[in-house]
Amino acid sequence: MTTEDEERVVAAAFERNLLRIAFDHIAPLYVVSPQTKETIKFKRIAASIAEIGLVEPIVVSRDQRDPTQYTLLDGHLRLEVLKDQGAADTPCIISTDDEAFTYNKRISRLATIQEHKMILRALTLGASEERLAKALNVNIRTLQEKRRLLDGICSEAAEMLKDKQVALTGFQILKKMKPMRQIEAAQLMVAMNKFTINYARSLLAATPESLLVSAATPKQIRGISREQLDLMERESANLEREVRLVEDSYGTDHLDLVLARGYISKLMSCDRITRYLSLHHSDYVPAFEKITETEAFAS
Repeated sequence: MTTEDEERVVAAAFERNLLRIAFDHIAPLYVVSPQTKETIKFKRIAASIAEIGLVEPIVVSRDQRDPTQYTLLDGHLRLEVLKDQGAADTPCIISTDDEAFTYNKRISRLATIQEHKMILRALTLGASEERLAKALNVNIRTLQEKRRLLDGICSEAAEMLKDKQVALTGFQILKKMKPMRQIEAAQLMVAMNKFTINYARSLLAATPESLLVSAATPKQIRGISREQLDLMERESANLEREVRLVEDSYGTDHLDLVLARGYISKLMSCDRITRYLSLHHSDYVPAFEKITETEAFAS
């Protein structure tokens, strides 16, 4: 191996092999409270482990002072479930980085559409709906709704939302819209980074009747007149146009601002220039200093 090849070697983030570790050698970063154990998330993990076992091993790092001890970086709920089920040890992934924040920041949570595809794949491979429902801790009806998630959703809208955390009800609301409106609604969700049920309902409320599917229930919102609804539709259309205009110019505007801020920072770092500005253009100095402070904070 040449010197150049040695310089290109990248340190592995994890040790190559799984290691089975006893729980009394693992130090959690926090205690899982009784309230947490009552949450849907914890019960779903418990049901999944009970039905199909531990799919994703927990992640630990070695204690630098004592190699036989480990710090738990990811998997506090899984560890607690295993303890409650009577296990005494578990296979672990050994991380070479002991920074839990850095590790969790890199995790990509399973999006709604990804879960839908996972369910379809499992059913194709022969898994029964009953077993999947137990593994996901949901009833059969909810599982069937997850399986039919994209029925009635146009491919363009599904592509935009494929990695987003959109609630099941959110997709049901989108299905009440025609394809063109679904695309517009998905674009607004992504642009505003809002994927809540209430936001989807507001988009539905602002959708003209002509863009609703024929089977959709006519919009009847308590306390809102037809005139107010028409106003919401017009305002929604205006907002969509404004969002698109901002999207078109955002990249260029952001680059211009970054370059301008860098230029002003260089000016303010020169003593001669700051003295000149203080003498002849003192009203500019506070604004320039604030821009410089903003850059220092952002870095």
